[in-house]
Amino acid sequence: MIKTVLQLFWEFFKIGLFAVGGGPATLPYLMELTKTHDWYTMEELTDMIAVSESTPGPLGLNMATYAGFKTVGLFGGVVSTLGLALPSIIIIVLIAKFLENFSENFYVKGAFKGIRPTIAAIIAASVYQVCRVSLFAVTETALIPQIGPIILCIIIFILLQFKKFSKIHPALWFLGAMIVGVVFKL
Repeated sequence: MIKTVLQLFWEFFKIGLFAVGGGPATLPYLMELTKTHDWYTMEELTDMIAVSESTPGPLGLNMATYAGFKTVGLFGGVVSTLGLALPSIIIIVLIAKFLENFSENFYVKGAFKGIRPTIAAIIAASVYQVCRVSLFAVTETALIPQIGPIILCIIIFILLQFKKFSKIHPALWFLGAMIVGVVFKL
């Protein structure tokens, strides 16, 4: 158990250290964990994305807590969450201590100009993976389109392009999608 707890801490610490850009930027790292550890599956990750979008807290922290809790229990949830959050705490303390004009620093500006497009690409790749798992049955040899989820996705996407619908709270969209999923057995 101690080895697993230390592994949880270390893996989520690395994610917290390199996932610049917040919750969506953690997705590729969280997806990678499904390949290297049996803490959760890709399907559980996509379910957790939905849960995280409808609950307080960033996706990465929610997923760390879930993976740790599922693997080792309450202590594992706490350790995983701490592992993910600790790098941010350390970095912010160091920035506050050593860089008075952090945002005006030439090197910091240059670094962020390089990081931004990278984060956009990582998030886009993550969105692709989430769509793949959510809209298709993924087998070893094929992607089989799931018509119901694809239609629901297209309808909601189109509706969100209209100002009137874009003002609807995300929780209501989730509630409506859950009802549609149950009624139509998507």
